[in-house]
Amino acid sequence: MNAAEQRELAVSTFNRVWELLDLPERTPEEIDEMTHAAHVSCYVWSKIGGPANVARGEWQCARVYAILGRAEPALWHAQRCLELTEAGGDGFEDWDLPGAHQALAHAHVAAGNLNEARAWAALAREELEGVEDPEDREVIARQVEELGLEP
Repeated sequence: MNAAEQRELAVSTFNRVWELLDLPERTPEEIDEMTHAAHVSCYVWSKIGGPANVARGEWQCARVYAILGRAEPALWHAQRCLELTEAGGDGFEDWDLPGAHQALAHAHVAAGNLNEARAWAALAREELEGVEDPEDREVIARQVEELGLEP
């Protein structure tokens, strides 16, 4: 597989995961597809992308597991996303850090750690002030609000 084909695989699997995340309900087959596609995308980005691509892949894995209520892998991938984001490097944008904190909030909700979730959600909200693009701000703010945690 050449570099262009690898990139297409990483992008298409990432986008497919988003489609599946957006479904109101998923079949067992769709859950399997969503889980595997998130890992494929993250893996391929780890081979051909930069640190930001890998961090976003970890974010997506965390999101999938949090949505499925699988706390341990959600927490692991969310923490990995945060570590990569804090380490920095090429390709990061101003919304990546609040996004990583939002992922940890979701993962802690899945684990039933509501105080931890509130703390990560509050941190994500605070950092949204530094996000220039209103659409980027809105996406992460909406994801934090989905948690239903009071500030």
